[in-house]
Amino acid sequence: MSGGAPIRVLLVDDHPLVRDGVRMRLEATGHIRVAGEAGGVQEAVDLAAALLPDIVVTDIRMPDASGIHLATVFRDRFPQVRVLVLSMHHDGEYVRRAAALGVRGYVLKDAPARQLVEAIEAVHAGGRYFSEGVQALLYEPPPVPAPSGRALTPREAAVLELLAEGRSNKDIAQRMGTSVRTVETHRLHLRRKLRIEGQAALVKYAVDYADLRSDP
Repeated sequence: MSGGAPIRVLLVDDHPLVRDGVRMRLEATGHIRVAGEAGGVQEAVDLAAALLPDIVVTDIRMPDASGIHLATVFRDRFPQVRVLVLSMHHDGEYVRRAAALGVRGYVLKDAPARQLVEAIEAVHAGGRYFSEGVQALLYEPPPVPAPSGRALTPREAAVLELLAEGRSNKDIAQRMGTSVRTVETHRLHLRRKLRIEGQAALVKYAVDYADLRSDP
């Protein structure tokens, strides 16, 4: 691809080393330029307002919010900016939700680098690009509900929703009319059922869980 103005890209990923690698690969093409970089959703929104890039390439998981949330913000505030996801998450629910929110492409981080270049070119030309590893996920049926033994109880689901709002254990206990110790027990059960290691990972899951189930 040659001639014309370069494709201006905004990179959004909370790992500087990842951004460095992606930037070098894209700018080596000669027709793609990284106009800005952000380590989180709010920073990306602020930069987009100033830069108005052609395409945003974003990860799913970030410290302040998810790439799913970023897609909703861009759909409402910057409809002319096309969103492309670059993520390690090979999950049908994420892929289908992203597509439903108007994301124009989805490339896995372990795909060949040329796929990201092809995706940017296709999306910039007005098309869509879902790499081979995720295409089938767009059309697969929703997963079967978890067996009752692993399903979340109403109290656990409530704790998960409050975690997504950034509530502390004390705040959750007050809102639910229970003790802090009981909330800690609910969090432990959530981690076991969801097979999540660490409290920070549980909070990130809660935020993504809320984003995936909120109305577009």
